[in-house]
Amino acid sequence: QATFHYRTLRCGDEETPVDDSRARGKPMELIAGKKFKLPVWEAALRTMRPGERARFRCDAKHVVLYPLVSKSLRNIAAGKDPLEGQRHCCSIAQMHEHYSLGYPDLDELQKNPQPLIFDIEVLKVEPPGSYQQDPWAMTDEEKLQAVPQIHKEGNDLYRQGKVPEAAAKYYDAIACLKNLQMKEQPGSPDWIELDQKITPLLLNYCQCKLQCEEYYEVLDHCSSILNKYEDNVKAYFKRGKAHAAVWNVAEAQADFAKVLALDPSLRPVVSKELRSLEARLREKDAEDKIRFKGIFSQ
Repeated sequence: QATFHYRTLRCGDEETPVDDSRARGKPMELIAGKKFKLPVWEAALRTMRPGERARFRCDAKHVVLYPLVSKSLRNIAAGKDPLEGQRHCCSIAQMHEHYSLGYPDLDELQKNPQPLIFDIEVLKVEPPGSYQQDPWAMTDEEKLQAVPQIHKEGNDLYRQGKVPEAAAKYYDAIACLKNLQMKEQPGSPDWIELDQKITPLLLNYCQCKLQCEEYYEVLDHCSSILNKYEDNVKAYFKRGKAHAAVWNVAEAQADFAKVLALDPSLRPVVSKELRSLEARLREKDAEDKIRFKGIFSQ
């Protein structure tokens, strides 16, 4: 795996920039042999060492796919799926079937291919087995095989009290499975099997978000789970805690009641949460009385 910064420039006197990884604040990572759509980059990187810089010009016929590559790289830099909006067809077909790539400069370059200049500076080179690939860089088989290990890493981080880091691991595992799920027919056996693997990871992610006090994200994710699995006790419990935290009292009480209906053995835990909510309500009422008393006494 090579990590490097790159600049893409239009040929001409002004050498107008098209892309600049430094401007985005994130270098590019390329794994050799991963069928990258721009083989000229891989060919150059194979001969370079950390700290080296190369500048080369490519004819238009060799960079006809660059607009699609650039869109993927921009999506990665923005934290999106690099294949967002692409269909399962060859790259040439994608170029003709898509009216717009979502970036005017790339649309213009796609319609009128031209020679490009690439300026690459290698930051580091890692041998196989010494790094963990990002989910977007994995094959389907690699994604499926990686999920249990990423899940374990998330659990280990959570037990160590590294909650944000654990959430990031759960998110990566979810992303792997979601990417695979997008390729299946919704409701099909394979889709359902993947969804059942996603659900416990999503609940772990929600637990992290509860501790990070990101309650509305918990509400959204737990509700999405309950829309499909109405008997998921953990989703009701976590959603109840999130409702309580944002003062949705009736909704919290309803969720906790549902938890008891589905699993009466959880009564001690639910009772503790309800007592905590009632105590917070009393404190809030007392604070409001003092606040309003001060207003009316003026």
